[in-house]
Amino acid sequence: MRKTISAAAAGLAVLAASLAVPGAASASDGAATKTLHLRKGLTLKIPSSWRVDADRADWLRVITGSCPTEGTDTYGFRDSGCHSFWILGPKAIEVGHELFRAYTPDGPFYPATDVGPCPVEKKLYLGRTTLAERGLRQVGPGHKADYRDWAGTCRTLTSGTVKARFNQREWYLPTSRILVVDQWDHPQLAAILKKATWS
Repeated sequence: MRKTISAAAAGLAVLAASLAVPGAASASDGAATKTLHLRKGLTLKIPSSWRVDADRADWLRVITGSCPTEGTDTYGFRDSGCHSFWILGPKAIEVGHELFRAYTPDGPFYPATDVGPCPVEKKLYLGRTTLAERGLRQVGPGHKADYRDWAGTCRTLTSGTVKARFNQREWYLPTSRILVVDQWDHPQLAAILKKATWS
């Protein structure tokens, strides 16, 4: 009887632990997914292989692949080479433009006062960005984000020669105060956001 009670208690502890993480694994369209619960009731289904860094609530990072800066002093929004995207809240949005001014969709999210490193190539630095696409994009039922796609260049610091390019896609939900920033053009992300749910 004691063994049965101990086994049942252990089973409940495992279940509770799985509910405490950002979602338990499930199957959807044949691929393993997990549920990511965010502010204002926004919920995403993301691949179970993606890791969620939720150490700072308003700077939540979803790591989708290789991230050589993880665990180093250079890990953060202005790092290079970390395959990921950001789900930002009010505190990040308040400092989201150059000189740490409040973010608006009229320019790319860039919380800095100087020239930052290229997100896709650490030996290069950010160059010009131009607006490639804008419009409204669905983020779950009843919610449309102000969408921007910024085409960015990466240059050498000495000659200013363009050596790499990237796109920074942004989905901004001003009422919910949520901003999704993707510098890696993740092919699954737009569909994940479109299929989001709200509670």
